[in-house]
Amino acid sequence: MSIFGKWEQSIKDRNADGMIELLHEDYTFVRHQTGTTMNKSETSEMYRGFLSSEGITTKEHRCVYENDDVLVEHSVIDFADGSTESILACHTLKDGLIIRTETGATLIKK
Repeated sequence: MSIFGKWEQSIKDRNADGMIELLHEDYTFVRHQTGTTMNKSETSEMYRGFLSSEGITTKEHRCVYENDDVLVEHSVIDFADGSTESILACHTLKDGLIIRTETGATLIKK
């Protein structure tokens, strides 16, 4: 199964550990909103929080492109505060795992 297939199934199952297993030990999440980064441990806690919250749902999730070096995905996420964002994520892959993630988010007005 592709990285996207495993990633998508983990999201559908609300299985944070499944997502975390796909992260390389040297993983970095780039936070463009704050100009900071998070390591694997910090990102793991974020994913656990997101997937344990019934107020956060992912919809219209799709793979834009995937090969051995990169995975690009798009989804629409409803957050617990009532906001909705369109998220484009670019994951850089190494050794069959995600080593770096950068996202772009656009607020969707309701």
